[in-house]
Amino acid sequence: MSVVKVGVNGFGTIGRRVALAITLQKDMKLVGVVKRTPDYAALYAASRGIPIYTPTAKEAEEFEKRGIKVGGTLRELLARVDVIVDATPEGQGAKNKPLYREAGVKQVYQGGEKPEVAEASFSTLCNYEESKGRGSLRVVSCNTTGLLRLICTLNREFGVESVRAVLVRRGADPKEVKKGPIDSIVLNPPTLPSHHAVDVRTVLPWLDIKTAAVAVPTTFMHMHHVTLKLAKPVERREVLETLASAPRIMLVSSGDTGIKSTSQLVDAARLSRMGYDIPELVVFEESVAVDGREVMLFQAVHQESIVVPENIDAIRAVASSPLTLDETLKATDGSLGLRKTLW
Repeated sequence: MSVVKVGVNGFGTIGRRVALAITLQKDMKLVGVVKRTPDYAALYAASRGIPIYTPTAKEAEEFEKRGIKVGGTLRELLARVDVIVDATPEGQGAKNKPLYREAGVKQVYQGGEKPEVAEASFSTLCNYEESKGRGSLRVVSCNTTGLLRLICTLNREFGVESVRAVLVRRGADPKEVKKGPIDSIVLNPPTLPSHHAVDVRTVLPWLDIKTAAVAVPTTFMHMHHVTLKLAKPVERREVLETLASAPRIMLVSSGDTGIKSTSQLVDAARLSRMGYDIPELVVFEESVAVDGREVMLFQAVHQESIVVPENIDAIRAVASSPLTLDETLKATDGSLGLRKTLW
């Protein structure tokens, strides 16, 4: 199997996780990451032997002063890779796109960018095969990834006609000290529907979906209440069996585990994993209610890690990997340690 040479521009919340995930893939090689400032994340990358590049030669001077070796500039990294994953702050990816195109590399962007930045929006369970060979893909946001995993799983089995969802969003990521805490429940945004429905339709343009969202004073995870109208009546047992067998979805029983909150999910993950990343979509089993064609449930999304598996699959897609959907799911999820239970 040929090895795809990959660079990651940005080593923040998502970029660092994607970079480390790349190092675990047999068919990929992490050539380097781009950092603007010589902070603790740069020191960590250097300690792991990850080659560090800077946007321009000017930034490299500060790295050298801190004793951090720099492999070159972003342009030099682009000359050495097949695929660049852009994990820069929202909006910066679109500014970087001309440089990537000039270098002739395939591109993977994040959900903070507008859909127009790439040839298609991407979610593995929905459009992996159709995305193969594209010059650029945009991995949709964490919330949209969570919604699409659920929707495409149930659509494949039963058909989904419409979706209504309320998203309870975390106020900030744990390291974002300038954003919080907030002591309020904030309409996010104040108009309806929220942008999340629009984002879902960049992958599933045929779907009748409306969403609303609020931001709350927590950093751990997002929570969604989702109502789906299916194409045919189903039994609750059928829905639970489908979710239990689906990739990248974890059913958690409050009765068995005592877990009834996002903070307990994170605490349980701390016990059973290195760190507390939960790249699976978590569905609370007791919340699943079925009435004929209508399914309601609560699901939790770990915003720091849920899109990492999709980024790995997107790299394979733009690189025209020979792996099928089932094969990329097996390779990615196995290397990243995704599970069906917390233990």
